[in-house]
Amino acid sequence: MIDGGPGCAPSGRLDAWLVTDAQAELMSGIRRLARPRGCEPGVRAFVRDGLSIEPRPVRHTAHPTFGYDIRLGTARAVWAPEFLVFPRWARGAPLMFAEAAAWDRRIWFARRVGGHATVAEVCTSAARCGVRRLILAHLGRPTLAALDRGLRPPWGEIGHEGRTYRAGSARLKTSTRPRRPPRAPPDGRSRPSGPGRS
Repeated sequence: MIDGGPGCAPSGRLDAWLVTDAQAELMSGIRRLARPRGCEPGVRAFVRDGLSIEPRPVRHTAHPTFGYDIRLGTARAVWAPEFLVFPRWARGAPLMFAEAAAWDRRIWFARRVGGHATVAEVCTSAARCGVRRLILAHLGRPTLAALDRGLRPPWGEIGHEGRTYRAGSARLKTSTRPRRPPRAPPDGRSRPSGPGRS
């Protein structure tokens, strides 16, 4: 499990519960969910049966935050749902789950110690860095409002809850909820949300 939390906890046994921000506001809730499953959530590497999940630093806030470089054989995926500056270590990823909290203006934290890159910045940087498939995750209010107005990202795609994504021969299933309950669009179709489980 990577990230997740209240509202999108996994069922069944877990080998590890990895997080991108060990000081995040959701950590107390994540710990309560993880401990009955025999896990202590944290930022760490996980290696087993050819699967390697390695934490990599991202610039996001005043304390250390991370994304994950996920590899299984020749398959590779990047999980980086929060950052202010596009992480160079994601270069060339066949599949990347990336920041999408801010639409057209960066979200800055107090005293500008960090924040969220815009969807346009993320899409442009990912394309320049050779990311082959970009899945926009961690949808914030500005992005949800833009989608409600019919706007779409310049490149990449919005992640969908419960969808399975392929990175080569590896399959990554996602499960999460948007940061606020989405409004149903006029045509009655369900709304997409960003991935939260790999």
